[in-house]
Amino acid sequence: MTWEDAPSHICRGGDIRGLAFCCPPVKPCPVLNALEEVNLTPQEYIQIKTEFGKNTRLGEGAGTCFGSLIWCCKPSKPCPLRDMTLRNMGMSYDEYLDLKKELAEKLIGVQKPAPDAKAEALAETFNISKLEAMNVLTDCNNDLRKAVSVLKAKSLQDSD
Repeated sequence: MTWEDAPSHICRGGDIRGLAFCCPPVKPCPVLNALEEVNLTPQEYIQIKTEFGKNTRLGEGAGTCFGSLIWCCKPSKPCPLRDMTLRNMGMSYDEYLDLKKELAEKLIGVQKPAPDAKAEALAETFNISKLEAMNVLTDCNNDLRKAVSVLKAKSLQDSD
């Protein structure tokens, strides 16, 4: 295997690089904490993995649990569906792990502003306190676009 220090799965206590081996966040599980740690929403996580799959062979694998190798686990975890798919594609574990490592780097390399930086930007833009900005961000699940929309609507309402 080429990814010598590949992490354990997130659900088994692995570090954030293990996001490359996680399935979609469809139920409460440790992946949600890992996504918070890398400042990604579940939707962004799904989008990044899906886009990566479109551009690599990890997008193949209709016969796997979630229809694509991007959602498959580490080779050390037995999985006949993943292994059969890899065999049928002629993909080695080395190639699979190389692609998963690249995916992990993409997932943890996403640099989004931290909630504090977002709150400061909102406070400055809308001339409100940082605390008020943090509250709006929290109400909007740290979605900056949604927070901007809420604050724009509020400022329009206040100007009437």
